[in-house]
Amino acid sequence: RDYYASRGLGDVYKRQGIGWIAKICDLYVFVIRGTPVLVQLLLINAVLFNYRGANAIVAAVLCFGINSGAYVAEIVRAGIESIDKGQTEAGRSLGLGAGQTMWLIVLPQAIKNILPALGNEFIVLVKETSIAGYIAVTDITKAAQYVGSKTYDLITPLLIAAAFYLILVFILTKLQKLLERGLGKSDSCLL
Repeated sequence: RDYYASRGLGDVYKRQGIGWIAKICDLYVFVIRGTPVLVQLLLINAVLFNYRGANAIVAAVLCFGINSGAYVAEIVRAGIESIDKGQTEAGRSLGLGAGQTMWLIVLPQAIKNILPALGNEFIVLVKETSIAGYIAVTDITKAAQYVGSKTYDLITPLLIAAAFYLILVFILTKLQKLLERGLGKSDSCLL
């Protein structure tokens, strides 16, 4: 069976005799993808405040990092699996080791498949930060609620916050399309 044409990173660990790491990876992805980010945020904040006395920004950064990490792991796994196993066989037949084949042949091709999904994940992450206000982090949404509570006009500040997010996502989407277009041009140069 091909070294990289497996279910994911967990299978690589199983073949290397450290299957317990595979189980931890699978459990991490399962738990994080299976629970709402708001619940994760509240749990991490409670644990850090109760036992470490950390501030809410640390809890938010940690939570969003852990949450995004699970999704990014699945995106990378899918990107690697999208590469035809013949590419790996070709690298191995050229005398490259497993690591060299992955680094020099599989990953450069997989990155072109991974980047659009990673761009989307980043945009989702930016929008998810709007829930950080639940743990007293002042973000755009929390600031809009604060302004609304002082002016007794809740709708206008929230509409302005929505416009900020919309503009930010629009800019990120344009940057993502530029990057994808640049990668597309590099493909056409090879033909």
